[in-house]
Amino acid sequence: MSNEIAAPGAGDTQDRMIAPLPRVTIQAFCETGAVADAITEATGDRRMQKAHLKVQMGGAAAAVEAYRHNPTPNVIVLEFQGDRSGILTSLDQLSTVCDAGTKVLLIGHVNDVILYRELMRRGVSEYLIAPIDVLDFIRAMSELFSTPGAEPLGRTVAVAGAKGGVGASTIAHNIAWAVAKTLSTQTVIVDLDIAFGTAGLDFNQDPPQGVSEAVFAPDRLDANLVDRLLSKCSDNLSLLAAPAMLDRTTDLTETAVDGLIDILRGSVPTIVLDMPHTWTAWAKRLLVSSDEIVLVATPDLASLRNVKNLYDLFRAARPNDAKPRVILNQVGLPKRPEIAAADFAKAIGAELAAVIPFDAALFGTAANNGQMIAEVQPSGKCAEIFAGLAASITGRIEPKRSRSGLLDPFISKLARLKAS
Repeated sequence: MSNEIAAPGAGDTQDRMIAPLPRVTIQAFCETGAVADAITEATGDRRMQKAHLKVQMGGAAAAVEAYRHNPTPNVIVLEFQGDRSGILTSLDQLSTVCDAGTKVLLIGHVNDVILYRELMRRGVSEYLIAPIDVLDFIRAMSELFSTPGAEPLGRTVAVAGAKGGVGASTIAHNIAWAVAKTLSTQTVIVDLDIAFGTAGLDFNQDPPQGVSEAVFAPDRLDANLVDRLLSKCSDNLSLLAAPAMLDRTTDLTETAVDGLIDILRGSVPTIVLDMPHTWTAWAKRLLVSSDEIVLVATPDLASLRNVKNLYDLFRAARPNDAKPRVILNQVGLPKRPEIAAADFAKAIGAELAAVIPFDAALFGTAANNGQMIAEVQPSGKCAEIFAGLAASITGRIEPKRSRSGLLDPFISKLARLKAS
């Protein structure tokens, strides 16, 4: 039997979701530059934006000295280069100055299951083996504050247009509908275009209250209020509509929407954010902090420039996340000169997540009837595209639909005859 601690699978880091950390204080005491650099790099990750993390050198000796006359933070991170006995001795010294309730995460260079069990017995929260990966560290920190047995937090999908009029809201609504209907997943659409949002129109809803009540009164915000503000569109789909009123401006504070998103993430598996075409501190913050970003563009020069700028910014701001997905919409508009899809993808340096053809009759009918594309034309190409996007964005695999043909009835009859 091996005495080594099993390492997580290579796919675990990317595939499993990592919840953002709450507002906590973390102090790390490192012994090697490599571990200190990895922890410092983690401070820039979007999931760490609420936490206050300080990194210093000196290991356990520096930690013991620092807390002789000072209170300990929510989490202490310690790196040890010594062997089993040295680690346990240093840990015993730290316990004499550590306040009750402080969590301790150790980073060691010894892969030893006996040591791991002894650390757990002494109340250590987690033990990582150096060298550490940035995402493994963030995941370990996140799991320190996850309730045992609790469901994973909801996944936020922010859909934004490269410019006005590209159809980003229509795409956001159809993706959300496909997640709720095709994948049978509880989903909420949050229409954040407070003054001019169209989600209520697209779903034929006219709720008396909506997202403004949650955003403009953060002191009253709780799960019960959010539940009352939601309009039910179907069994699995709810809507937090925009009031489409001009009595208030939307120059919100940077953190104005954080409380609402936190509440929704705690109760709904998928939250689709229909983002307004605006560049404010709160909008940028929401986009950067979302689990998935979907950028919608049309095949023209202005869209190409804007989506390239947005794509590059989000790649730099989210180095540990999946790349933004780019959708090219309204392709094939008659008499309009267009940039070819292949050239568009080459210019931004990314594959296109989908290319949606221009179909004025289909999209116009759906909009006028307050329906989704799959309700108007269930077996059409566009409905299939939205179902595929919903599956890929949520990490679900949707079974491919077989296309029906003229010979299908005869083929199935022949198969039955052979079986008999």
